[in-house]
Amino acid sequence: MVSPGATGMEEGIESVDDVKLPELKLDAKQARGFINFYAKLPKDEQVVRFFDRKDYFTAHGDNAIFIAKTYYRTLTGLRQLGNDSDALSSVSISKSMFETILRDLLLTRTDHTVELYEGSGSNWRLIKTGTPGCLGSFEDVLFATNDMQDTPVVMAVQAAVRENERVLGLAFVNLTKRSMGLTEFLDDDHYTNLESAIIALGCKECIVPQENVNSKDVERLRDVFTRCNVLLREKKKNIFKARDAGQDLSRLVKGSPEQLKDSIFSSELAAGALSALLVYTDLLADDSNYGKFALEPYSINAFMRLDAAALRALNVLEGKGDANKNFSLFGLMNRTCTAGMGKRLLNRWLKQPLLDVDEINMRLDVVQIFVEDAALRQDMRQHLKRIPDMERLIRKVDKRKASLQDIVKLYQATVRLPFIKDILERYNGESASLINKHFLESLKTWIGPQHLGKFEGLVEAAVDLEQIQAGEYIIAAGYDSNLQNIKSERDSVEDKIQKVYKAAADELDVDKALKLEKTSQWGHVFRLTKKEEPKVRRQLNANYITLETRKDGVKFTNAKLKRLSEQYITLSEDYANTQRALVGKVVEVTATFNEVFEGAASLVAELDVLVSFAELSVSSASPYVRPLITSSDTGDIILKESRHPCVEAQDGVSFIPNDCCLVRGKSWFQIITGPNMGGKSTFIRQVGVNVLMAQVGCYVPCDYATISVRDSIFARVGAGDCQLRGVSTFMAEMLETAAILKAATDKSLIIIDELGRGTSTYDGFGLAWAICEYLTEVTRAPTLFATHFHELTALENSADSGRQTVGVANFHVKAHLDDVSRKLTMLYKVEEGACDQSFGIHVAEFAHFPQSVIELAKEKANELEDFSQLSKKEDGSNEEVNTNHFVGSKRKRVCGPDDTLWGAARARKFLEDFASLPLDQLEYNDAVAEIKRLKSELDIDAADNVWLQQFL
Repeated sequence: MVSPGATGMEEGIESVDDVKLPELKLDAKQARGFINFYAKLPKDEQVVRFFDRKDYFTAHGDNAIFIAKTYYRTLTGLRQLGNDSDALSSVSISKSMFETILRDLLLTRTDHTVELYEGSGSNWRLIKTGTPGCLGSFEDVLFATNDMQDTPVVMAVQAAVRENERVLGLAFVNLTKRSMGLTEFLDDDHYTNLESAIIALGCKECIVPQENVNSKDVERLRDVFTRCNVLLREKKKNIFKARDAGQDLSRLVKGSPEQLKDSIFSSELAAGALSALLVYTDLLADDSNYGKFALEPYSINAFMRLDAAALRALNVLEGKGDANKNFSLFGLMNRTCTAGMGKRLLNRWLKQPLLDVDEINMRLDVVQIFVEDAALRQDMRQHLKRIPDMERLIRKVDKRKASLQDIVKLYQATVRLPFIKDILERYNGESASLINKHFLESLKTWIGPQHLGKFEGLVEAAVDLEQIQAGEYIIAAGYDSNLQNIKSERDSVEDKIQKVYKAAADELDVDKALKLEKTSQWGHVFRLTKKEEPKVRRQLNANYITLETRKDGVKFTNAKLKRLSEQYITLSEDYANTQRALVGKVVEVTATFNEVFEGAASLVAELDVLVSFAELSVSSASPYVRPLITSSDTGDIILKESRHPCVEAQDGVSFIPNDCCLVRGKSWFQIITGPNMGGKSTFIRQVGVNVLMAQVGCYVPCDYATISVRDSIFARVGAGDCQLRGVSTFMAEMLETAAILKAATDKSLIIIDELGRGTSTYDGFGLAWAICEYLTEVTRAPTLFATHFHELTALENSADSGRQTVGVANFHVKAHLDDVSRKLTMLYKVEEGACDQSFGIHVAEFAHFPQSVIELAKEKANELEDFSQLSKKEDGSNEEVNTNHFVGSKRKRVCGPDDTLWGAARARKFLEDFASLPLDQLEYNDAVAEIKRLKSELDIDAADNVWLQQFL
């Protein structure tokens, strides 16, 4: 797909001769009128406008160029309206292509608003508007053939500074679920709390006040929304006022107005944001919204905090480029059966891992039930597969856009609920009380005669269920006396038409050849083939009216058939109108059950996800295990034989498990070294994934797991360039790391991979060392720090009391280097201790570098090990020298970090050996001999160590 940001018109153009676009049919007058209308539309780069021309759609101006380049990948389909002086670029779009573009703009890219106009000439009117957060009238188009993967949320945010602290007021609305909420919280310069709220809520669009903060803050705020793929829109400040928030909220939200006042007046900033959101979404303009929204309490501390970097590093959500579903955690864990409710709930749970130990264990208890009872699990899955997307159906009923087919689908869902109840009642194990309290009590109430029993009775009485097998969804004739009378009368007319048909066949003596057909133009007509028509032409001319002669035959009628056909058409129209009115009444009555439907849909979705967790846990090649969940204040993180669930699920992968023991005071901060491709990144990510899965309430891919609850996961694992934002790889890396240093607490989990590679070796090492010290001395969170700076392993032996308290430990991924063939074999095992050498050139051999390049690399590596970057001036002072000027010139070796580490350890051993000599028990000559021996051994070792030479 061509990037919309392409600067050159020619960039990305392909010669696509087989692109067939609908023909743009406009005469000169129509074209001139449309150009005049289009010129008056306000300019907005974020808006893509489409024009409905009945059989196809069009886009114009910059929108046309964008669509041609992005979706057709060619400009050959562009047409020009008008004269050369004011020509308007235009592109025509088929209905199927329009749906494809619409899904991409609103569900994937989420960086545009879509407008749809209808009309002709210069008279056009806006009929539909959709944004990533407010899909509006486009929902039916977007999800006609696709499941709704997520329920989009639109958000409003405003900031203020109080006592030198940044305070944010946030409000959100989920139009699909009809829920809203507001909250106020403190944030740092990088808006880390806001970012985690955006992730947790699934925000697709956000409005902010114009010129709310200074330019630096605006830039940082934009960066947050860009990272999270959220459409940002600025609105006038005057709508961010809380003056009418309480009154407006009381109209929309279920519940007592008194309860709402506490939510409003406790946070003026958040209430102002909510007021702006109500104006933007125009909820108060639709009476059907009144009393339908639920006010959900929300706190940034309610769930584990995840930012965009963590979601990306842990591959939590599906990506467009995923070759198979197991590439992402969502794709792997999605074993849900319902039409879409389970998927959406799983999507939300993965972005909202729990912090409460009891809640996590409650989910794990239910998962364990279905893990241990295969029959229970399979029976539940069979019935869940037959549950339609109740949430979407409820939404259509709420908006009074439901058809009779939608009502029948809801009916089919409700008649499945008793089977689900029976399956749950079969369980009589230790958690029976949990199943009863959490699921059965509500189910028994809902499926009783006072609730869904009445709805089922309505459908069985109102709908002709026998016709559903034939694909017809109609009101049963006996449901309404007027409908029954019209049907009886129409049936009577149809019988008379059959008699007229039989009489005509007898009269013409063409019993088998004469056909009776229904047409949209003439109603009931007779038809004879052209072969048979000459035989009865004289009679036709005398007694019948010829209507049409075509290849398939001659269509004709007579006065009786014409009169009866007109009666039949009139009665059919009356029947359809009466049907339509009755369907509207059935939808109105069905809407009164929506609260029960919503509860049932929520319960079924939860069951679907938990059964999905159980299915995943037992169907994996190596079964998962239930984690032991402990408080963040008391527990450690211990994973025995842990695996990465997504990596082990790939074809052809034989995964080697590893232990991870993050223990306070011993190995709370782990520095992991080893060769590229050795498995460092996979290992540290799998720890994060295991913790995330556990706090979602799923079993984990380990043999044993004890996990102390983490309030957040921060991950700095790779960083791509962001040229469109002017951010380099290294700058992106520093921004992500700064967010970690600002926001992480001792209850977080930190994962850092290869920090400092984007700059010089010395700067990178210095930054990495300083960051490690800060994390061990200030943050004190469990950390996995993978690095190629082997010098960082010296932190383990640091005398700093803070680091000793945290517990710094060295680990390495093991690799075997054959002494004879020099062939490197990755063992993918994580073991204690630091890696004692680098394998970069050997990895280059894996990549099949030319042998001459490999040999030169080895030569230069050896050369640099023997040369110094310092040259002595004649006056004895040190002068830094450009290494490039001395390639091939012998110089004094640098005392590198490896030399320092090893030399210091050797010097310490010498001093310890000397201190342990029993000098008071030795003769003088023997004592001198022992000291000379120790000194001689030290001299031998110092011959290859610059630091020891300087020490001596």
